Amino acid sequence: MRKITLLIAFIGMIALQGCTGPQGAPGQNGQDGLLSEVFELQNVSFGFDTTNGYNIYRTLSPNIYASDNLLIYRMTGTINSTTPIWQLIPRTLYLTQGQLDYDYDFSKVDFTIYAGGNYDISTTPAYLTNQTFRVVVIPGYFSNKMKTVDTSDYNAVIKAYNIDDSNVKILK
Repeated sequence: MRKITLLIAFIGMIALQGCTGPQGAPGQNGQDGLLSEVFELQNVSFGFDTTNGYNIYRTLSPNIYASDNLLIYRMTGTINSTTPIWQLIPRTLYLTQGQLDYDYDFSKVDFTIYAGGNYDISTTPAYLTNQTFRVVVIPGYFSNKMKTVDTSDYNAVIKAYNIDDSNVKILK
């Protein structure tokens, strides 16, 4: 009798393992900022103030995490109407007037792009007006991967972090 009871209990356990019930409620969405993202500033011009010189300032919404990283690329031209050329900043351009530098800083709530040089950069307005930048947010949990990715190559970054840049968010 004991063997039959154990056999029935064993068969019952196996049978109950295969049962499925109704699907539970959906879980919460992931937190904002956990995915790599791309933003674009289109046709923006550097403003000037006596404290920071020429700069472009924007806030990030939603905020990124303190461990996240930001890469900023400047569009330097196009190959054709659908293929822009992106150049990682910071970057120094060597012009006949002197050196023009693009640089940036960021926090979890904002970023600033700077333009400066060793000459009066207002004399080269083509480098200060109607500029286009791509801002790539790299989550902190990818920090080990950044060592193996050529961050100067925009397309390599997009591929390495599985970023869909076909629908880039435009920042105003």
